[in-house]
Amino acid sequence: MHAFDVLGDPVRRRILELLADGEQTSGAVSAAIQAEFGISQPAVSQHLRVLRENGFTTVRAAGTRRLYSVNSAPLRDVDVWLDRFRRFWTPHLDALATELARGRRERGKP
Repeated sequence: MHAFDVLGDPVRRRILELLADGEQTSGAVSAAIQAEFGISQPAVSQHLRVLRENGFTTVRAAGTRRLYSVNSAPLRDVDVWLDRFRRFWTPHLDALATELARGRRERGKP
């Protein structure tokens, strides 16, 4: 499965966002996703499986618990792919930062 196919699903993106804050149990991830998306625990498990099988997460056993964390390698691949498009938005963001700084100076604020 291509990285963008994996990341195209809002549930999987949200799981990665949760895991970006640090390692979490599958139960904690399931509870958060069930509350936000109203899907079943088996459905959350399927999303975790897709993320794991495609390298976006790692899992380790700690007793009876399964702890998930982000694996950044596939995200670096996405970043490399996006790099060719940064030229479309980087100058605009730089110009915005310049205008914001100019506005602060004109108002006399640091």
